[in-house]
Amino acid sequence: MHTPFDLSGRGVVVTGGNGGIGLGMARALLASGAGVAIWGSNAEKTERARAQLAAGGDPARVHAFVGDVADEAQVETAFAASVAALGRVDACFANAGVSARPTPLLQMSHEEFRRVMRVNVDGVFFTFRAAARHMAERGEGGALVATASTAAIEGAARNSHYGASKGAVTSYVRALAVELARYRIRVNSILPGWIVTDMTARATSDEKFTGAVMPRIPARRWGEIDDFGGIAVYLMSDASAYHTGEQFVIDGGYTKF
Repeated sequence: MHTPFDLSGRGVVVTGGNGGIGLGMARALLASGAGVAIWGSNAEKTERARAQLAAGGDPARVHAFVGDVADEAQVETAFAASVAALGRVDACFANAGVSARPTPLLQMSHEEFRRVMRVNVDGVFFTFRAAARHMAERGEGGALVATASTAAIEGAARNSHYGASKGAVTSYVRALAVELARYRIRVNSILPGWIVTDMTARATSDEKFTGAVMPRIPARRWGEIDDFGGIAVYLMSDASAYHTGEQFVIDGGYTKF
């Protein structure tokens, strides 16, 4: 029987898996049989997410670790703990990120620019490096997936630092897809549009913003975190064994209209 989406016996790390898109991904990966290790910087929020995932599946396959992906030492510690808990890591979703404070370039401080880059770019580098080393050493391949944004391919006015960080991630993914193919490691990125999360709550609940943006979304709704479960399972599964270096735009058609 052909079951390409069965992830039983495999382990996955999801950074920022304690909420938003990361939680939606973790939920689907767990439901497909994977052992899941979620990472978050907020201990209380991360424990709530772990309990929620455990209640909806096999508690023995759910693990949670607290750490800051912008800190190299904390990433190394969290990854080692994840390997110990899961036994193996077959996929790593570098999903943790921060939003940017809307700021015109003429008023932007270096501190604000670096705040966004530290998490959104350095965090992906630290996370992917740890995961790639583990996968290369095991010699069984694997999947690396970064959460970018449609800001990587649009002109994000007053959010140039955020757009730059996500554009960097997509370029990084393409380079790694070529470099790591020899180890049978696939590398792809996901570019979400307007999704209802804690990060976007202020915008998506604003009547004026909704009136301006919703008519530009052909699907005529905001995205939900569970809209990312299918792509997460696909990119970790054998079904995507020949799919690497790609950008998956999930935005209800927003960037096409």
